[in-house]
Amino acid sequence: MVDVYVNGKYAGSVDNAQDFADQVISERRRGKVPNNLNIYHDREYNQVFVEACKGRVRRPLVIVKDGKSSLTEKHLAQLEKGELSWSDLVTQGIIEYVDAAEEENCYVAFTQHDLTPAHTHLEIAPMAILGLCTSLVPFGNYNQSTRLNTGSKNQKQALGFYAANYLIRMDMDVNMLDNSHQPICKTIMHDIVGYTDHPSGQNIVVAVMSYRGYNMEDSFILNKASIQRGFGRSTYYRPCVTEELRYSGGLIDQVGIPDKEVKGYKSERDYRFLEEDGIIYPEAQVAEGDVVIGKTSPPRFLSSMDEYNLTSNLRRESSISISHGDQGVVDFVLVTENEEGNKLVQVRLRDLRVPEVGDKFTSRHGQKGVVGMIVDQPDLPFSMSGITPDLIFSPHGIPSRMTIAHLIELVGGKVGALAGRYIDGTTFEAEGEESLRRELLSYGFRENGTEVMYNGLTGEKFQARIYVGNMYYLKLRHMVANKLHSRARGPVQLLTRQPTEGRAKEGGLRLGEMEKDTFVAHGASLLLKERFDSDKTVLAVCEDCGLLAIHDEYKNKSHCPVCGENSNISQIEIAYAFKLLLDELKSLCVYSRIELKNKY
Repeated sequence: MVDVYVNGKYAGSVDNAQDFADQVISERRRGKVPNNLNIYHDREYNQVFVEACKGRVRRPLVIVKDGKSSLTEKHLAQLEKGELSWSDLVTQGIIEYVDAAEEENCYVAFTQHDLTPAHTHLEIAPMAILGLCTSLVPFGNYNQSTRLNTGSKNQKQALGFYAANYLIRMDMDVNMLDNSHQPICKTIMHDIVGYTDHPSGQNIVVAVMSYRGYNMEDSFILNKASIQRGFGRSTYYRPCVTEELRYSGGLIDQVGIPDKEVKGYKSERDYRFLEEDGIIYPEAQVAEGDVVIGKTSPPRFLSSMDEYNLTSNLRRESSISISHGDQGVVDFVLVTENEEGNKLVQVRLRDLRVPEVGDKFTSRHGQKGVVGMIVDQPDLPFSMSGITPDLIFSPHGIPSRMTIAHLIELVGGKVGALAGRYIDGTTFEAEGEESLRRELLSYGFRENGTEVMYNGLTGEKFQARIYVGNMYYLKLRHMVANKLHSRARGPVQLLTRQPTEGRAKEGGLRLGEMEKDTFVAHGASLLLKERFDSDKTVLAVCEDCGLLAIHDEYKNKSHCPVCGENSNISQIEIAYAFKLLLDELKSLCVYSRIELKNKY
């Protein structure tokens, strides 16, 4: 007897597990059993699992009977005419959905030519084994699997035309590529998902070569003229939002230009862009510290005696200003109400982002890199026909990563540009490499994609032929302008008196153990004295009892709360965080004694 589990619970036993599983599957194909039910016969442990619960990943496969596909030419003709739909194929038992467990009992053929009598299912299309973004990679079957995954992930970070109504949207953190193209090397998935409506890259000329060592590792050279023509330009949008909140006692925030009596009033210069209603005007050029929306709030803490207090009417400043390191142009101002009926003010900023050294770009094959140098067009190598590459890619990125599709796309893009047509690069079903090479030869170019090129600086012919072609490149959202961060002195935390954390809060840069080692290795170990005293504090310590003493700044006298005024008191330098620890130990009634001794 074999145990049967339904949705993980024991339901009973059957005599013959395989016959039972086959019977359930055949009844499901006939429509007698619900379509979303899957059955798995675990032969190793001799158990049967029936699953019909939610949350399972299921995928469609064509049913194979006696080595022949159930999906015939007749069905395909009916589908093309619109006489049959997908759901009809499922109900007729031609296609079925299997989950990860039932797939263990399936023997799936990759293509129709691979079918044998032992096969149970057939892939609808070989490309169906890939996800949406992965199937957008052209010639994907020529790539190493890890790079295919990386290429898939990189496409999700690319900037592009994400929505047609972006001008009236208030999205949190958005980039728009200014001149998006659709790729020359496409896959069938580009047409299925309507990639033309939201492209996210540009077709450029790429040369594979070294250039004066500035494209070492994963960096590359950009053509300055290409940037001036619009390559890689994007616009960054970010909103500033505030609302008039209501508080207990009838108090409310007010959007407007704050009075000079308001607690925390900035300078007049900070409010210079505000109009009479306290909101900035569109197309104002703003930078760090400028106020975008003026606002005042009631005092934070109100007691019952405040109604008799003269300062009770003193409001505090709570304006929205441009944060540290940000700048831009006011693009759009919206004044409306939120769900509670409170006034809501939204201001969108935009900032033009031109590619600079350190910005990140990638091809669709996981070959990501940063701009190492931007070179004037006359200094770049040029071909016999006068073509200057927009981007110079390092040849060292290819052998170890085995992204052969990267090289094939260069040839395919070159053919497509010369022929004025799109190249089909669908994974497993792409145009053949040989046919692309023959076509390239017919246009008067070398069939292997290389060309004679000349040094732009000296005019000399390069000894080696340079591999050059057209390629679809994507700009990623990791830009230097969003990450550049430095600080000398700045705000500190209230509790520990150490610098705040993070770029947005104008925080400090952490110097860790490894950075400390580099200082020591350079022979600059005295720098560590300066580096590690961000929360240095001078304290009085009683040498007799070891407790912290009290120093009176006004009288310039120190005394110990335990030993009195005649005790031996010394001033020491310690980290404020250590002083905080001593105070916390005191609260636990732990007597932590500091024993002092001379350095010399």
